[in-house]
Amino acid sequence: MAEYERMYEEAERDPEKFWGDAASQLHWFKPWDKVREWDCPWAKWFSGGQLNLSYNCLDRHVATWRRKQGGYHLGGRTGRRADPDLPAASAGSLQVRQRTQIVGSEKGRPGGDLYGHVSGFAIAMLACARIGAPHTIIFGGFSANALVDRITDSQACCVVTQDGSYRRGSEVKLKPAVDEAVLSCPR
Repeated sequence: MAEYERMYEEAERDPEKFWGDAASQLHWFKPWDKVREWDCPWAKWFSGGQLNLSYNCLDRHVATWRRKQGGYHLGGRTGRRADPDLPAASAGSLQVRQRTQIVGSEKGRPGGDLYGHVSGFAIAMLACARIGAPHTIIFGGFSANALVDRITDSQACCVVTQDGSYRRGSEVKLKPAVDEAVLSCPR
């Protein structure tokens, strides 16, 4: 029996045990009271527990043998490859977090991410998770008017973006559309 099939059967047989064992491999700032509360069709997972995605993706590994391994690997459309190590990724996350706070993001306030497929995208998402700011991903090909709608609908208090990106071999300017859009967004 393949490993996947064994895991599937185990999850089917006893979902609370399976997912409880899996979740126990993460760092919890506050342990959960109950793995699953099931009131069909509604489910709550890990009730009462508290964790942080950014901490679990980065920080908890910095103190282990993994600190020397790459935090993530990204092959860009330009052929360049980014292989930052975990301390660099963690420091980058903190720098983005500080910049995000300067432009108004705070715990519980949504932020928007408008990025191409670059390493900064993952860092920005983890930075939002670190400070407890929900984020929404906004497609980079939208016009300024479409951006206004999405930023307004999500009640984002900031947008983290880049100058441009590559799509189908052509450069797409991102920041000019964001600059135009934020002028029309309610504050």
